[in-house]
Amino acid sequence: MSMPVPLFAAVGTIHGFPINVIRRRNAYFKVSSSMDHHNLSKVKSNSLRVLEWDKLCHSVASFARTSLGRQATKAQLLSLDQTFQESLRLLQETNAAILMHNHDSFNLDLTSVDLALVESAIKHARRGLPLDANEAMALLSLLQFVEALQLSLKAAIKQDSDWYKQFMPLSEMITQLVVNRSIIKLIQQVIDEDGSVKDSASSALKKARDQVRTLERKLHQLMDKLIRNETKEAALMVASSVGGRWCISSGTDQPTGFKGLLLSSGSGSIIEPLAAVPLNDELQQARALVAKAEADVLLMVTEKIQMDLDDIEKSLRTAIQLDMIYARATYSLSYGGTYPNIFLPEDIDGPLMAEPYRSKDKTSQASNPKKEWIFYLPKAYHPLLLQQHREKLSTARKNVRSAAAEIRRRKMQAENMAVKGEAEIDLSSLQKQVRALEEAPPVPVDFFISQKTRVLVITGPNTGGKTICLKTIGLAAMMAKSGLHVLSSESAKVPWFDCVFADIGDEQSLSQSLSTFSGHLKQISEIQSQSTRRSLVLLDEVGAGTNPLEGAALGMSLLESFARSGALLTIATTHHGELKTLKYSNDAFENACMEFDEENFKPTYKILWGVPGRSNAINIAERLGVPSTIVDNARELYGAASAEIDEVIMDMETYKQKFQELIKESRHYLTMSRDLHEKLLVSRRKLQDLGAQQRYKKMRELSEAAAVARSTLHKKLKMSCRVPI
Repeated sequence: MSMPVPLFAAVGTIHGFPINVIRRRNAYFKVSSSMDHHNLSKVKSNSLRVLEWDKLCHSVASFARTSLGRQATKAQLLSLDQTFQESLRLLQETNAAILMHNHDSFNLDLTSVDLALVESAIKHARRGLPLDANEAMALLSLLQFVEALQLSLKAAIKQDSDWYKQFMPLSEMITQLVVNRSIIKLIQQVIDEDGSVKDSASSALKKARDQVRTLERKLHQLMDKLIRNETKEAALMVASSVGGRWCISSGTDQPTGFKGLLLSSGSGSIIEPLAAVPLNDELQQARALVAKAEADVLLMVTEKIQMDLDDIEKSLRTAIQLDMIYARATYSLSYGGTYPNIFLPEDIDGPLMAEPYRSKDKTSQASNPKKEWIFYLPKAYHPLLLQQHREKLSTARKNVRSAAAEIRRRKMQAENMAVKGEAEIDLSSLQKQVRALEEAPPVPVDFFISQKTRVLVITGPNTGGKTICLKTIGLAAMMAKSGLHVLSSESAKVPWFDCVFADIGDEQSLSQSLSTFSGHLKQISEIQSQSTRRSLVLLDEVGAGTNPLEGAALGMSLLESFARSGALLTIATTHHGELKTLKYSNDAFENACMEFDEENFKPTYKILWGVPGRSNAINIAERLGVPSTIVDNARELYGAASAEIDEVIMDMETYKQKFQELIKESRHYLTMSRDLHEKLLVSRRKLQDLGAQQRYKKMRELSEAAAVARSTLHKKLKMSCRVPI
């Protein structure tokens, strides 16, 4: 957007330009840039909100094992500011962590390391303040964790040098860390596992603690003697430490037989015997000496650490990064994620596509069946729906186990009538809930979008899964960009999008006095102005909320605009039948619809590609028992032409389903033929080997027979030569 710069009286010039003009122009550009950035941030935040990206970020971050790791993971995922090269590296990190997990000799779990305490230790050391014992132990745990990782990596590389390449870039991160063994030995020598400074840490500390133990023993003996002398109130008296000084607590306010200082009274009294005062004073001084000796030991440890502070800080940063990578990897392992091949839209043939490390085999040399697609996502799950289903199933199974345990408890107590009056437990009902959840998992959807497609129009009934499809593909694109594996059945092909824009749900804005329709239009207008040739745009129920004819016309115009000069890929859901026709006049459009099971009156949540959806309202009304006169009148009002179109669409759906079944069957036979071909090749090799062995055996037998014959003939010739003539 540009605007004319007004002319102002020039009070001077800089490089030939009037000063006032330059000032005004710069001011305008700053304001304009700020407004554009604000609008972009707003439309991006709205898009992330409706896609529920924050919930997914929270879910992934929960797999991190430290508080700093969880914070960093969530911040990184929420930013979505990665460049293409950064996304490639993040995916390589995630893949390497999964390989390390599968190797079984690596432990990336940082549960045993308190990184927050390590961070505090570094801050204290930077300021010259002594560490406390817990900070030193946390630092020891970090150094031992890094050392163990380096030893595991060296062992794996020693076994097979190719592991270094497979574990990249983690192998490089780990090998670059420096661990000073002398710091580990020092902390182990002076600090115990419970976080206390050892007596052997210094002679001064041992002497002071021995003095404390001696004084405490004397005070215990003195208190016991004083209490035993109190014949009347002895049972109500007890020795206790108050503010570090040993006193006698009495349950009454009656006077005692010994002199002392009354520290408190009321429901009881606390008295410091006069005989204990000098011992308590000595004890306080001895404890002060202990504290000073401990501080001296910790200061010595701190001074040792300060010499390697940069290396330790680097280890801390790497540990936080490893915890972030661990979170992404364990999330993928937990939900069955697969490595996404990302690529820049301008490099669609794949020179910059990311490939995970794979061993060389015959499958790697096969042709790539995904090359024709710009978006290849087979059997993709909505991550939040999958998580929700797993949580419900886990809760239901837990309820069954708890109910079964409670029933066993009641049976054991039945003889004592302990269960009388208790509510009955319906175990069978709980088990049915588990079976129902097991039999109704989330339905995965296939996304196969060809390279030539710029706009995909998805039609289908309400609650048919259209919105879930939009969110699934949007979340998958952002997951791939953030270094997460996508939840699909096999390695996916996903473009690297600079931004994912979405207009989903009720965007009514009461604060701006905008209707639902106006709110959607404002959001779409901002999306269109901010999207680039690398963006993904998701529009739910485009053109809805107003007069159907106007809404359809506006929807068609919007989608044609996106196809002409908008985002790389736009996916829109709609109920307007007119939008289905765009495919037949523009090759940049593609149709898809949500399958509907008319016999059972419910959606299947599966996508039929290349097929425009049709209306099911009248047919459903007829099957639900709506009077025939109403149904017939509705069909007449709907129009014969529309009915014929629906019949054509129905035939197309039937053809599509049969075609998919034939494809599935052909793939099955193709797999069988490949297996048979491999078996035939193996049999052929075996026959060839057997033939060669038989030929060799026969040649050897002939050679041996010839040798025997020659030997026999030679002997006979010798004998004939000896016979006298």
